[in-house]
Amino acid sequence: MMKSKFSILILVLFISTISTAQEKLADKFFGNYGYVKATELYEEVLKKGDTSLHVLTRLGDCYYNNSNSDKAAFWYGKALKKYGKDKINPEYIYKHIQSLRSLGQYSEAEEWMKIFMTIQNDDSRTKDYNPENIAKYNELAKSDSDKVVKILNLPINSKYSDFGSYIQNGKLYFASGRNTENDIYKWNNEPYLDIYQSDVTNDGDQVEYSNASLVPFDLSDRKDVHDANVTITNDGKTMYFTRDNVNKRNKKVYDKKGTTHLKIYKASWNGEDWTNVVELPFNDDVFSTGHPALSPDNKQLYFVSDREGGMGYTDIYVVDILGKDSYSEPKNLGEKINTEGREMFPFVATDSTFYFSSDGHLNLGFLDIFKSNFIKDATAEVENLGAPYNSGDDDFAYFENVSETENQRTGYFSSNRPDGQGSDDIYSFDASICLQTIKGITRDKNTNELLTGVNVKLINEVGKVITEVTSDDNGSYELTVDCNKTYTVIGSKEDFKEDQKQVKTNNENENVTEADLFLEPLINDSQIVINPIFFDFDKWNIRTDAQYELENIVDVMRAHPNMVIKIESHTDSRGRDAYNMKLSDRRAKSTRDYIISRGIAAERIESAIGFGETQLLNKCSNGVKCTEEEHQLNRRSYFYILNE
Repeated sequence: MMKSKFSILILVLFISTISTAQEKLADKFFGNYGYVKATELYEEVLKKGDTSLHVLTRLGDCYYNNSNSDKAAFWYGKALKKYGKDKINPEYIYKHIQSLRSLGQYSEAEEWMKIFMTIQNDDSRTKDYNPENIAKYNELAKSDSDKVVKILNLPINSKYSDFGSYIQNGKLYFASGRNTENDIYKWNNEPYLDIYQSDVTNDGDQVEYSNASLVPFDLSDRKDVHDANVTITNDGKTMYFTRDNVNKRNKKVYDKKGTTHLKIYKASWNGEDWTNVVELPFNDDVFSTGHPALSPDNKQLYFVSDREGGMGYTDIYVVDILGKDSYSEPKNLGEKINTEGREMFPFVATDSTFYFSSDGHLNLGFLDIFKSNFIKDATAEVENLGAPYNSGDDDFAYFENVSETENQRTGYFSSNRPDGQGSDDIYSFDASICLQTIKGITRDKNTNELLTGVNVKLINEVGKVITEVTSDDNGSYELTVDCNKTYTVIGSKEDFKEDQKQVKTNNENENVTEADLFLEPLINDSQIVINPIFFDFDKWNIRTDAQYELENIVDVMRAHPNMVIKIESHTDSRGRDAYNMKLSDRRAKSTRDYIISRGIAAERIESAIGFGETQLLNKCSNGVKCTEEEHQLNRRSYFYILNE
């Protein structure tokens, strides 16, 4: 009975020793960004019964760093459930929150955020937290520290409402209630809107705006109608704009409830002013139509309407411009854009990105500015621009200048956010992203020949895989990265040892950093060649650093399922000849046993034999004085390929 208990104890200790060794090996792969291999090893440790906090959170990190939110949340959740919030590093709680948010599990993320705040009440990541709209902040409060957006309240804003920017031929057109000669609009107790213009000059360092003046319109002189929201054709000859419903006799038209609706008109430029004002045929006296926006090729006109059959309070529609004052039937943009709320102020950028404002999509409050690529991709989802374009107030009327580079966007939007000059103000924005390029050639380390098809991973400072590319037929790869960052670039290919380079980017936009990768072949002259595996003095157990190297053997044999090898182990001349023979044989068989423990069939290792000091590679035989480096040359293992 005592012997049985002793055997069980020995077995438990043996399993525990193996588990600890594998955990250390997993840690080594994790530390070198080998997350896939580390995951495999951590999960094997779990199967042996080790559910330590370290293993559970490391598994979470492996998946988190590879952007697998589902499994990351699972393992962080396991760790939190078993060990509780008080025994776990708060950083893992935050990663758990981020993973849950990524999965759309906002309610559970909110509960953990409350816990996180009690532990990390001074954490900057909690400063914008609001328990009533955590889901909104999840989507909208994301910021990229390398994206600099400069927001400027324009000097031409007045104490009244100013909004709806449009640039054409160096002139900024906008709507304003600053004309105090107009009647007062009772809705906001400000004068009715007129269309103004300001000359814009840009000397490269500063943008200047001339004093705003009324646009020269050949229109009625009524003081109780709104004129607003301009869009102009590429040739500068036709303007579309929004105006209250006024008939040909210059009288306002009301519906049965006494409401004057909005309509879209167009006017022609005669060289001095805008004349020949024409009402578009898809207007009506019983609903509003306004906020016109042209497509980049001027073949479509987008607009807003509350006409019957829409999806919400106001929807966005589009018509084809057929020429000769003819248009197609209005088409509702559908549920990808429109909601049960208000969709307003459409704008189409030169790259066909569609911008609009809405209070129906996930937002920070009231109207927010959104964008969508639905013109090019019918399945595209709507994206909230987030801060600083959007706030808790109304943010609308986005306009983007023609972009000179992909790294910079400039334009305007309107907002009634606090600290403005009037009820609605126009803001300019200058969004600059400092980007650089890391590029290089992937080569065979031994021959310097080009290597194609190498998987190249880009890893950030916290160990997260940012992107992956494959080197082309010329062995070339290229990565776009942010300025002022430190990255690790890792190249890997089947049957080769990976290579990695650390790259630090500077603050110079469009700078290029060269980082060639040299991968060492694992198969050479019918051998699998790895770095020397070391044993402790007079020992034959496989150390963690040896396991790390032997994983290369495991990888090669997995990639070649029919491969059969034999193992030879050699010692230096120090020590008795017979003892060295036994020691090398034990080391060869320990090496074999480790490979088998990693799932390689035993019959694929034909033999594992030690040769002691019988096959020295240099002069260092018994009695010859040699350096440690010379002796080390003789301590080696060979992995011969017998067949594939």
